[in-house]
Amino acid sequence: MHGLRRGWATMVVAVGWVGVVLTGPHRVWAGEPSKGTSAMSYGEALQELKKYTEVIELVGEGGARVAVCPQLQGRVMTSTCAGPEGLSFGFINWDFLRAGKSDKHFNNYGGEDRFWLSPEGGPYSLWFAPGVPQTLEHWFTPPAFNEGAWPVVSKPEDPFCRMRVPMKLQNTAGTRFEVEVERTVRLLKKEDLAQLFGPEAAGQIAGQGVRWVGYETMNVLTNKGEPMTQQKGLISIWIAGMMNAGPQTVVIVPYKAGPESVLGPVVETSYFGTIPPERIKITPQAVLFLADANYRSKIGTSQRRARNVAGSIDFQSQVLTLVHFSMPDNPAEVPYMCNLWGEHKGSSYEGDVFNSYTDGPPGEGKPQMGKFYELESLSPAAELRPGESLRHAHRTVHIQADLKVLKPIARQVLGVDLDEVRQQMFGGK
Repeated sequence: MHGLRRGWATMVVAVGWVGVVLTGPHRVWAGEPSKGTSAMSYGEALQELKKYTEVIELVGEGGARVAVCPQLQGRVMTSTCAGPEGLSFGFINWDFLRAGKSDKHFNNYGGEDRFWLSPEGGPYSLWFAPGVPQTLEHWFTPPAFNEGAWPVVSKPEDPFCRMRVPMKLQNTAGTRFEVEVERTVRLLKKEDLAQLFGPEAAGQIAGQGVRWVGYETMNVLTNKGEPMTQQKGLISIWIAGMMNAGPQTVVIVPYKAGPESVLGPVVETSYFGTIPPERIKITPQAVLFLADANYRSKIGTSQRRARNVAGSIDFQSQVLTLVHFSMPDNPAEVPYMCNLWGEHKGSSYEGDVFNSYTDGPPGEGKPQMGKFYELESLSPAAELRPGESLRHAHRTVHIQADLKVLKPIARQVLGVDLDEVRQQMFGGK
């Protein structure tokens, strides 16, 4: 496998604790997890990951742990809010890891926070060669962020993991880019939650009877080549979080209300064809999107509709996931890259700010990538001169508690009633 070595020890960075070590009780993992899933505890997932790659673990209070894999392009692979015995939140593609083979289309290791660059499709695509049809067979993730290890530049004693890597890319228009990417992963504290979601929600998340883990990836792209121009194509930062799908998992995407004549459609649904109505609902507060990974589909929130927060609820595991990301006060005033494949009917600089994808079979009898869904955020694009940088923060918070405890958090942060979400998507089941 490209960029991987076996036998790596795990580095532990303790944040807020003294004397935290990796040793501790683990359940015995009996048998293989089902294909493409992560049906194991965090501790079991961590031990299995260490067979294939280096892991840097950030450890916080109350069982919060985050596993970072620099050799897998700097991914945050998984996290937990309850120590080794707790749920492993990130989707990990064990079949792909164990096969030990690189895939030029996409090295699908999984990971609940991975770094990509946009745009994916259109006249300035980074995924398609010039002149080829923009179809799945011609779709190739740029090697710059599909393979290779990301050097760690932080120190073992630092309360974060910082990586830095140079990249060279070319878009469909033939424009070449030379950039440097710096990526820093750190745990969030209660004070961070107050800044992101307000003091009331922070108090609820960090309250009694609640387990939570939160982390931020700060991603900085610096132009090391020629000046970037809209005429030749721009690029932007794209963060995708792959989470384990479940039969009662729903993505919740708040949006800015207003007439379509002024703000345009509430949600973009045309990425992979029509989405059946039972899989997507639009309420006055949010778009609800079924994330069971049984039907391949994708949604997006435009610059005029986007808010800088979204999330998901797994009713079965009673886990509320929140994502918060950096966004300009008025994203409609700056360029966002359009990721749609093929010719663009509108501007290539009018794109989505937030996306959610759920996997499923790409066609009858064809295997799917895995039982996962994604929560994705994108930065604006910019005409960077040499030495100028673009920054994008993406934060993920997993909260596990009784549903009655999660309800006020969801109402505070996402503006939704979880009972109504369940009723809309499952008829109250």
